[in-house]
Amino acid sequence: MGVRPVAWGIVSTGHINRLVIPPAQESNVVELVALASRDETRAREHAQRWGIERAYGSYEALLDDPEIEAVYISLPNSLHCAWSIRALEAGKHVLCEKPLSRRAAEVEAAFNAAERAGRLLMEGFMYRHNPQTRKLRELVRGGAIGRLRLIRGAFSFTVRNPQDIRLLPELDGGALMDVGCYCVSGSRLLAGEPERVSAEQVSDATGVDVVFAGTLSFSDGVIAQFDSGLALPERDELEATGEDGSLFLDDPWHCRVPVIELRRDGDVERIELEPEDSYGLELENLSAAIRGEAEPLLGRADAIGNARAIEALYASAESGESIAF
Repeated sequence: MGVRPVAWGIVSTGHINRLVIPPAQESNVVELVALASRDETRAREHAQRWGIERAYGSYEALLDDPEIEAVYISLPNSLHCAWSIRALEAGKHVLCEKPLSRRAAEVEAAFNAAERAGRLLMEGFMYRHNPQTRKLRELVRGGAIGRLRLIRGAFSFTVRNPQDIRLLPELDGGALMDVGCYCVSGSRLLAGEPERVSAEQVSDATGVDVVFAGTLSFSDGVIAQFDSGLALPERDELEATGEDGSLFLDDPWHCRVPVIELRRDGDVERIELEPEDSYGLELENLSAAIRGEAEPLLGRADAIGNARAIEALYASAESGESIAF
């Protein structure tokens, strides 16, 4: 007899739902039963389009549904922690789209709420669940490139609509929050927590960073450098370089074509993996954890660590000085 599926609801009709709903509906441990919008008509249209049973015209109404056990929050960045806390206090487990916040104190408050409620909270860095990411970490830790020395990351694309939520300062938009946070997460995954950061940003007329570059320095001599942008060509790369070689990923964040190139001694070895849906994997991980069948892959320490790094990077970019932890 299989594990009973977890009943999920989605808070918001955000664009990213198009990537989350299909794997949720295909899973045998996830049962997507409801979604909510601030507009009831929009909620009904969205639910009908995706074949979802229940549509709510407010987020509160979805949280009041006693049959929903867990929610995926795909709201704008500035609303992540506030609505995560409200969902947790309503007795729901929460998967919140990344990043939880640019302020570490808000992330701590959200996890404190989860502990008080006896519920699980997980930050939605979907790439962390992909086998490609796991293999990369195994190769680095296994000494495939010798002692790790340098990490280089990039993630960018162009946002052309000035009203896009990723460009609105009141919603905590910006390159670092939208895509640079992946580079921060990837660097920390391989090297641990940084001791010092420095950063530069280019902002638009509203003050939102449209290009953001940073350096993270770690205690064991590892340096991570990244650049991110909402006004740059489409790019996504991650490279870990050690004393004996390097590991290069051309698709580290979406993981649509999972290949790791091991570059060593003048040769290139392609390590190819089977594609898996990262969004489906994170939903299934948290569902299994809710049923007591697994541990959440990402927890309190990782989320707070990423928020601390993001907060320090912004402080460095604004002050023109490096920030020590």
